[in-house]
Amino acid sequence: MYIILGATGHVGSAVANALLEKGEPVTIITRDARKADTWKQKGAQGAITDVQDVARLQAVFRQGKRLFLLNPPAPPSTDTAAEERKNMQAILAALDESGLEKIVVQSTYGAQPGDRVGDLGVLYELEQALARQPIPTSVIRGAYYMSNWEYALHSARAEGKVYAYYPADFKLPMVAPNDIGQVAARLLTGPVDQTGLHYVEGPELYSLADVAAAFSTALQKPVEAIEIPRDQWKKSLKAVGFSDEAAESMANMTAATLDTPEFADNPIRGTTSLQSYIADLVKISKINPI
Repeated sequence: MYIILGATGHVGSAVANALLEKGEPVTIITRDARKADTWKQKGAQGAITDVQDVARLQAVFRQGKRLFLLNPPAPPSTDTAAEERKNMQAILAALDESGLEKIVVQSTYGAQPGDRVGDLGVLYELEQALARQPIPTSVIRGAYYMSNWEYALHSARAEGKVYAYYPADFKLPMVAPNDIGQVAARLLTGPVDQTGLHYVEGPELYSLADVAAAFSTALQKPVEAIEIPRDQWKKSLKAVGFSDEAAESMANMTAATLDTPEFADNPIRGTTSLQSYIADLVKISKINPI
């Protein structure tokens, strides 16, 4: 049995689907009974629990042998770093005496020590904590998710503009969630001793200008790339519901990505291009509006 923590998000669902396509038994962890029912219709089992309920989480872990671990993101209206560290500590406690034989954990490019650098700091701490415990662990550092551009679809369609915190010509690694899902499924079903750090990104580097061009092609209209100035980052984040703490974390994480980006020497490359991902996003949005 493969346990998936985070199966209701883009990456976790891609991992679960990849395993189900291989005919593997899957249990997804969720707090939402409706989402559990949806996964049951796909052939998975559902375990309804809060990630901070250590005893219940440990009981679910004991039902399987291999775990895909994605630390659940906290709502941006909270102190996200503090809440995600609570989730992390609960997960680590539940791993003790869980009987699991292998873990594959989702991390991120640029993971680094730091108290107020958002996911970069929290996921680095999770990587380090997992390295200190006895269960063999594979770490996936995923590039910038192409799914993060879903928020830009509305402005691209309504205004002909895509807003972001990066200069239009700044290129960085990006990856489609499904490509991460395929890599994670291979690691989960592979030998127990297949561990270590695995970087995963798309076929090439992409910029904000490339994002705008992809939306322009998919929407068949001009779309312009608009950089939000650095001194406006926190204000713009708070305007869309981020707490003061979450806005600071996100701004610092963005600055770290922009000022000291991480580039892998020999990444695992997915096959999904940014252009095809955004084309599919636009196509799907016509059927199921985002």
